[in-house]
Amino acid sequence: MSRFVRASKYRHVYGTAARRELSYDNVKVSGNAWDTNLVKVNPKFFSLNWNSSGGGAFAVIPLSMTGKISDALPLYRGHSAAVLDTDFSPFNDNLIASGAEDSKVFLYSIPDEIGEVDIEPVVRLNSHGRKVGQVLFNPVAENVLLSASADLTMKLWDVEKGVEKQEITGHMEVVQGVTWNYNGTLVATTCRDKKLRVFDVRSNKVVQIADGHAGVKGSRVVWMGNTDRIATTGFSKMSDRQVYVWDTANLATPLKTNNLDTSSGVIMPLYDGDSNMLYLAGKGDGNIRYYEYENDEMFLLSEYSSNVPQRGLGFMPKRGLNVNDCEIARAYKVSNGIVEPISFTVPRKSDSFQSDLFPDCIGDEPALTADAWFGGETADPKLVSLEKGFTASVKKEFVASVAAQAAEDIVAPLKSDKDYQEAYHKLRQENDDLKNQIAQKDVKIRLLEVQLEQLSSA
Repeated sequence: MSRFVRASKYRHVYGTAARRELSYDNVKVSGNAWDTNLVKVNPKFFSLNWNSSGGGAFAVIPLSMTGKISDALPLYRGHSAAVLDTDFSPFNDNLIASGAEDSKVFLYSIPDEIGEVDIEPVVRLNSHGRKVGQVLFNPVAENVLLSASADLTMKLWDVEKGVEKQEITGHMEVVQGVTWNYNGTLVATTCRDKKLRVFDVRSNKVVQIADGHAGVKGSRVVWMGNTDRIATTGFSKMSDRQVYVWDTANLATPLKTNNLDTSSGVIMPLYDGDSNMLYLAGKGDGNIRYYEYENDEMFLLSEYSSNVPQRGLGFMPKRGLNVNDCEIARAYKVSNGIVEPISFTVPRKSDSFQSDLFPDCIGDEPALTADAWFGGETADPKLVSLEKGFTASVKKEFVASVAAQAAEDIVAPLKSDKDYQEAYHKLRQENDDLKNQIAQKDVKIRLLEVQLEQLSSA
């Protein structure tokens, strides 16, 4: 047995849960069975799939609103069925996208101050044929959104113009996991057909395809920062939980395989490219494992343990962390009725900025416009230094194009019971009119049939 311990500045990372008064209590977490992380986070808000009657809804809660959440919290409505996934724009903290069981993708503009009325979408995208299970913004180009649906397609949207720019085909079953690469040119997916695919989404080409995890339960995928490696989580045929690391240039066999345990919960992976750490959190587990990835080897650092099982997990972007406390990651853990922040910290005695822990990270300025990206341009994300703390850009007003606004006007939301009653009576009248038209056409058809019979017998 070796007496030497591998040198690593992250060897002593530890996780600390926030006190209950600094958590978010009395939240109504969605009970939908779709495999989702339930929560997304940015430096100003977190979003949570909400258990709501009267159609699908989700909540967007300011990070400053700790403690017990009011039952009168305004919700983000518009979907007619349960919301399955949400995602914040990486370049506009006040813009969020949602996908739902009603097959629609909506965009919402988030007000800085919480009002008293529910929020309606500013753009509605309606091209999918079945439920939309994943939505994910491009990490480089502004206003470029990817959606994945149970109709076995993925779509690329220019959300500012409200138009579909590309449909991506090639899946034989429902998509289970989606991830962009570092410069937003490739997308990796896991699928219910147990295949791992890498797409060039702008040209709708499958770059690589391989057999993934052999088990029938859910599989996830995450791109490992600014590298050509991806990590997948899934199950073996014997229901062992597994994590694989792959080289995207050659998916013939995984570079690294690791059987974790035999629990039943789907593992949610997150990779921090600045620290080369992979976090693994299983649904229904109370623990979060974290590994350091170095030279194509995974080294278990430690794990955060709790007796409260997690239903979902979201991580704060690096620009939203507290660098003065050497906080290298912050997870938002969803349990029954509460969202709990968990801070992962490197113990350091010095109060000065730790440049080795916090290299320049991805900021909130896009490297490309949507038109440039769809035109074939490629760029890496713009980086910012955290030495003097990150200052968010001034709130950007999301303004949909005239075409997108026109499409939104066609499906203007109903505001009151009177509106619903008027819409109901209007639809009922239209239905009666259509029935009358069909009855009249049936009469004409019968008359023509009689005339034909008379002509044929003459």
